[in-house]
Amino acid sequence: MTATHPNADPAELAKFSELAHRWWDMDSEFRPLHEINPLRLEWIESQVALTGKRVLDVGCGGGILSDAMARRGADVLGIDLATKALKVAQLHALDAGTPRVRYRETSVEALAEEAPSSFDVVTCMEMLEHVPQPASVVRACAKLVKPGGWVFFSTINRNAKAFMLAIVGAEYVLNMLPKGTHEYAKFIRPAELAAHCRGAALTIDHSRGLQYNPLTRRYWLDDDVSVNYMVATRRTAGASRE
Repeated sequence: MTATHPNADPAELAKFSELAHRWWDMDSEFRPLHEINPLRLEWIESQVALTGKRVLDVGCGGGILSDAMARRGADVLGIDLATKALKVAQLHALDAGTPRVRYRETSVEALAEEAPSSFDVVTCMEMLEHVPQPASVVRACAKLVKPGGWVFFSTINRNAKAFMLAIVGAEYVLNMLPKGTHEYAKFIRPAELAAHCRGAALTIDHSRGLQYNPLTRRYWLDDDVSVNYMVATRRTAGASRE
């Protein structure tokens, strides 16, 4: 992937650009991200204290996670290729007075060439299932984190249950997400993500599943990774990703 040929699907970028003005509307299509954000933030902080850490948020969108991590004391850089979403993130940071967060329009691969081994923590949440080559993103994240640093991923498993819940249920029955938000073929099995991580010298520490009860509208984490799941990895100390 290069600056002139980024690892991005133009249709995906257009999809999220059209909704950019609604990123911080708690009752919009992005409501699920706002509701799961405390869970994923606490899970990240259960592995590494964010205060004083230099953090990169890959595929930051409108800045929901970036903003939260900055408020926990991290120095955060959020990157994305969706121009409108980044402008929303920047405006929100100014309006909310969020310290220690900045945003930049660039691909993770381009930044990895520019600033290898620069971050204590890298997060890449709800993004891998939206790019043509997820392995390229994983490699770039590994290159950007310091040896011994943490890289966190979240994505969606690829199986019949995930299709029924994440697409049919969330997009067509419950209308939690706009129709067409996800493509089943782009979902990633845990074994596939694990292979990408091993190829990038990232050691998987553990994983957690994210569950949702539509009746109570409650989210929680457990060990079931059959649909939505998160993975905590560390760059092997001394490994070179140059």
